[in-house]
Amino acid sequence: MTRGMKTFLIIIPVLLLVAVGILGLSLKTFKKNVSGCGCDFETATGNFDNKEATATFMGKEVTAPLTALPGAKVLPVLGQASADEKWIEVDLSEQKLTAWEGSNKFLESLVSSGKWGRTPTGEFRIWRKFKYAKMSGGRKENNTYYYLPNVPYTMYFYNGFSLHGTYWHNNFGQTMSHGCVNLPTLVAEKLFYWTTPTLPSDKNSVSASKDDPGTRVIIHD
Repeated sequence: MTRGMKTFLIIIPVLLLVAVGILGLSLKTFKKNVSGCGCDFETATGNFDNKEATATFMGKEVTAPLTALPGAKVLPVLGQASADEKWIEVDLSEQKLTAWEGSNKFLESLVSSGKWGRTPTGEFRIWRKFKYAKMSGGRKENNTYYYLPNVPYTMYFYNGFSLHGTYWHNNFGQTMSHGCVNLPTLVAEKLFYWTTPTLPSDKNSVSASKDDPGTRVIIHD
């Protein structure tokens, strides 16, 4: 075997290792950029964190919720629509959400979808719900950094993208998020208890299952 061939055989594995490293870093960066709200699912419990008193949005400090919200009083409603009839429509062009029971409107509200990250379009299902979630992301150098503890009534519909309540702005009708759908908190609360999977009375988080699948979410331009 010639010296050139030996050198070639040595260099090839090194180049492959470098390529794998670059690919891994790229995938990590991609995942970070498209993860939506920036929630840590491994540590999230849905519980209110009373140690968190401040939040940051667009590089500015804002006041975080100081106390947990009261539990919802969910009463049975005569003639209430079944879970299969419920679905949520988000119109990005109008920055509007409509919750439907079949062809009947349950509620309608202005929202704020992605400005610094695009809100995904398509048909999804809510796969996990947290009564409270901590979210962080963005970049300090361009004033898009955010650190938001105790985000209320969070409903994840696609990876890290969710519908959730909002306490750091009230500019609904305008894009204001990193990809999630910001809702007025009272609207988010109604949706949280209206949608499936159903939150057990003694829990603050729940995941969709075969027996309790998530409500359908359709997002379009």
